[in-house]
Amino acid sequence: MPKSLLAKVALVALIVVAAPACASQSASPQKPLTYSDDARRAYEEAMQAFRAKDWESARPLFEEVRKNFPQNRYARLSELRLADIDFAQDKYTDAVTAYRSFVTTYRTDKEVEYARYRMAKALYFDISDTFLQPPAEERDQATTEDAHRELRGFLRAFPKSRYRRDVEYMLEVVTGRLVRHELYVARYYRKTENFPAVLARIEYALKKYPQSGLDPEALVLKGETLMMMNRRKEAKVVFEDVIRDWGGPFAITAKAFLEELASPTQSPPDIKRPADPGLPPKASAPKTEVPKAVAPPEAPGSSAPSASPPAEPTEP
Repeated sequence: MPKSLLAKVALVALIVVAAPACASQSASPQKPLTYSDDARRAYEEAMQAFRAKDWESARPLFEEVRKNFPQNRYARLSELRLADIDFAQDKYTDAVTAYRSFVTTYRTDKEVEYARYRMAKALYFDISDTFLQPPAEERDQATTEDAHRELRGFLRAFPKSRYRRDVEYMLEVVTGRLVRHELYVARYYRKTENFPAVLARIEYALKKYPQSGLDPEALVLKGETLMMMNRRKEAKVVFEDVIRDWGGPFAITAKAFLEELASPTQSPPDIKRPADPGLPPKASAPKTEVPKAVAPPEAPGSSAPSASPPAEPTEP
């Protein structure tokens, strides 16, 4: 075989061998791009059902994105959308769990602010009010306390958030509900005349939930309780604080109590202190009888003087 032909055959063989390697090298950089594109397309398909509020179709589509593209950002967004679907279907407990999982797993993600806002809102809506349940202040307040804690935590973490006004409104409602529960318990203790417990509940509510809007109501209840304990000077100070700092209808009630303190309508109770059991009873002095006076005996032949005057003589 001529050398020129041999060289051509070798060159062709080299090209055939090298071609697949070059093709594989040129195709490998396109894999991440295809992976992201596929994830984006799958997420957009799920979002179409989500925007149409077709929750039954959207849920499995988002779950497929999480399963097929776990290393992609669209998998994280799918977790949030699944939590949003629970929220939209009034499954607030499930929504809280899903949002909290996102916040815990992706602490530095920019969507954490949204997830914490929605978690607090789900807790807020989970505080159900129906006519089949007792009044709000009589029920267990565990969920209300969770909502209060999350709402306050959100405002501390995101003081300039776009959700701030909505969170402040929910916090005001939740705080008022918690204070009303404390006042309900305080009034129960007052009915049983456990006055120290009444004061403790009121002080706890005023200290833990300041600026709840129910401060004057709580203070009037405190002043009234102090009056019942006969701690009149302390009660007077409390009522004066209500009139000076709060005004409104409870200031009118406070003025009425001040008038009662100035001129009490009833006399103070007559309280008799029992004898000290440690002291022996006092010995009583013996009684001496005074002898009765005895008339002296009459002389013989004498008659007792007549008690009536003598009769006048009659004329002949």
